[in-house]
Amino acid sequence: MIRTDDLRITQTQPLITPAVLCEELPHSDAGAVLVNSSRRTIEAILRGADRRLLCIVGPCSVHDPAAALDYARQMQLRTAGLGDALFIVLRVYFEKPRTVVGWKGLINDPDLDGSFHINKGLHLARRLLLDVTALGLPAATEFLDTTFGQYYADLVSFGAIGARTVESQVHRELASGLSMPVGIKNRTDGDVGVAIDAIRAAAHPHWFPSITKEGSPAILRSSGNPDCCLVLRGGNVSGPNFGAAAVNDALQRLQDAGLEAGLVVDCSHGNSGKDPARQADVAADLASQIRAGQRGIRGVMIESHLQGGAQKLGPRDTLRYGQSVTDACLALDDTLALLEGLAGALRAAR
Repeated sequence: MIRTDDLRITQTQPLITPAVLCEELPHSDAGAVLVNSSRRTIEAILRGADRRLLCIVGPCSVHDPAAALDYARQMQLRTAGLGDALFIVLRVYFEKPRTVVGWKGLINDPDLDGSFHINKGLHLARRLLLDVTALGLPAATEFLDTTFGQYYADLVSFGAIGARTVESQVHRELASGLSMPVGIKNRTDGDVGVAIDAIRAAAHPHWFPSITKEGSPAILRSSGNPDCCLVLRGGNVSGPNFGAAAVNDALQRLQDAGLEAGLVVDCSHGNSGKDPARQADVAADLASQIRAGQRGIRGVMIESHLQGGAQKLGPRDTLRYGQSVTDACLALDDTLALLEGLAGALRAAR
């Protein structure tokens, strides 16, 4: 018989099941309490019931778990006095969507060399989330692969659907079943309407294929996620959308769609032109809007690392400690000044 299947599959490897990984690296009772309370806090902020500002801050992507944990410790210690105005959530992103090709993130390629030791990557990802949670910091991550969430979503307080997957039906279905609030970004060209459509879609129940914790193929039914929010990240066609006019337009469109008139603004990506220093300018503009009485800005996203800028991916022993290998980031010291400015605006607006 002529072979017609798997003609372009050259190799298969066994994949650990979510249940086995979670048994090897179990959630603690204290960690579960933190994740649950953080999710409720974020939900309250997004609804406007909690007047603090949600701040999702951290490296563009994690390539060195030790540096990411170092960043987490310093961020927690140095923002201790901002808790009355800001709710800090650590950005812990393991997957990177690529426009064409490139490094796909810690889970897919933890050794940074194209070896794709995914089982190792899943262990490293869950271990880091456990360590971050043990510090008392909630974590945020993007869900790109629709099955990886089964391995670590129990440790995540805020999820994200990115600009490249916002129109994907399977990602809208995924968001509908996630147990945490989810930020949904506008499309890469700047189109906000598709993100609003995604928020509406994710609020409904869905049936969709996935895997169980035991690794078996299954059809899951979600109840719908009422806690999805719009994330404005600018666009390569429409340009930045963090200014007052763009924010007001997006809030009106949310209201017209029968959704909560609140949103998160990404200070990076299309809003900064991928210039990390311009994140401070974006944040300063948002602070001015908040100080002037804009209550629809419920959160910000900031790409930040121990060292500013970015470096090219290479062998691990050649890389500078605490510097991004994907998008250029704002240095930690500069990030703290930015956060203090936002906290001051929140306090002044009360």
